Amino acid sequence: MSTTAAKLSDDSHSQHWASDIYDVFKAQGVEIVSYVPDAGHTHLIKRCESDPEIHAVTLTTEEEGVALAAGAYLGGKRAALLMQSSGVGNCINMMSLVGTCSFPFLCLITMRGEWGEFNPWQVPMGQGTPAALTAMGIIVQRVAEAREVRATVLAATKLAFQSYCGVAVLLSQRLIGAKQFLE
Repeated sequence: MSTTAAKLSDDSHSQHWASDIYDVFKAQGVEIVSYVPDAGHTHLIKRCESDPEIHAVTLTTEEEGVALAAGAYLGGKRAALLMQSSGVGNCINMMSLVGTCSFPFLCLITMRGEWGEFNPWQVPMGQGTPAALTAMGIIVQRVAEAREVRATVLAATKLAFQSYCGVAVLLSQRLIGAKQFLE
């Protein structure tokens, strides 16, 4: 018996909100986008990779993206980190740099362990992500509907880069589409 993974959302729907994020990045001068490959960010990653004005950086671990954001700021560039909620636990210690060094940090996190989750291993970190970020001094904003993406990411980008603070936008599992296994 073979199984395949499927999403509980329309793929064109995710392309729409991913384009909204990309448009905000372009309008706000985000030139470096780092990520650990993630299905939830696929369309956004592809847009960034195809843009010669955006340097898309594949990471081996999420905490490298925090350091990259610090270095980008020191070099006069704007960076954003893309990750899945399971990666938040990997970079909690590194996130202490954001508050200690007072540099802009923008992170977009696709959530797991929520609506329609099939994998019990995703639930603990998915549920703990907002509290873990808050404990590290990162301002948390959440998006549950596609129509909220552009305005929320724009507000988060302005807050991060104009106030020199850390801001994470949580893209809910309902928005990105829950994965499920089909036989």
